[in-house]
Amino acid sequence: MTSDETRDGVSLTNLDQPLFDGSNATKRDLVDYLDAVRDRIIPVLRDRALSVIRVRPGQAPFMQKNVPKYAPDWIRTVSVWAEASHRQVSYALCDDRRTLLWFANQRAVEYHPALFRGEHPTHLVLDLDPPEGDAFPQVVQAARLVRQALDDTGLAGAVKTSGAKGLHVFVPVVAGTAMDDLAAATRALAARAERVDPALATTAFIREDREGKVFLDSTRAGGATVAAAYSPRIRPGTPVSFPLAWEDLDRVVPSDFTVHTAARLLADGDPWAELMPEPQRLPADLVEEGHTIPIARVQAMHEGKRRAKARREG
Repeated sequence: MTSDETRDGVSLTNLDQPLFDGSNATKRDLVDYLDAVRDRIIPVLRDRALSVIRVRPGQAPFMQKNVPKYAPDWIRTVSVWAEASHRQVSYALCDDRRTLLWFANQRAVEYHPALFRGEHPTHLVLDLDPPEGDAFPQVVQAARLVRQALDDTGLAGAVKTSGAKGLHVFVPVVAGTAMDDLAAATRALAARAERVDPALATTAFIREDREGKVFLDSTRAGGATVAAAYSPRIRPGTPVSFPLAWEDLDRVVPSDFTVHTAARLLADGDPWAELMPEPQRLPADLVEEGHTIPIARVQAMHEGKRRAKARREG
């Protein structure tokens, strides 16, 4: 028996090796899962600059943005200016099965596409992070606050497990939405959800200020990414980011969806495509409110410096 094979012209090697410590999966399980869901995950990745998180035997996981020099020449790429590192980054575009299989063979477990196509953002995203411990029921309650804030604003969104311990809420926006307006609207939506139940949810960026509440992370607009729908995660048991109907949130836990179970649970469906609303125009009052809210990372940086100075002087 050999653990090597070829699919769609892509050589797949060492398929029977463990994927990573605690994965309860082999490299073959990763390849088989991604191949099984290719018709759902490729539309989510198509035409978007792709970052992946890979895990090699005996090494810590690492994020790969630049396409390596040894990548086959049939992989499409896009060059994007990275403001943080002040350089051009050549990202892959995962537009077809063989590109997805090539990444799987590279032990790319997690798939983090850009939240824009070309220069245009496509979704407003809130990332709901639980406090320490197993607090998924709290995250579900916080997601309902977000949904109420969306309803009150006249917007609609889709929800999925993050593949870790939280949830992601996606709101598709119309083409031509300005990035700074999208970022502002994201901040305002988080603030409105927090106001519904400030004892449950918080927009506090500094962890020590969250007081055991669910964090409504509004910082994903712009160059940030989140794990794609259907992407596996490098977590114990290799869970998968899985789309859900809002009414099903109480009936599941994130560990229900893994590389072993998710494809079977999908059957012939594509819930992310089926549950995603049509693109929407951001309400002017939401955008206006958001422009009055400080950018969380900048505010946290200044507050961190202030606190450090106070400690030194104290």
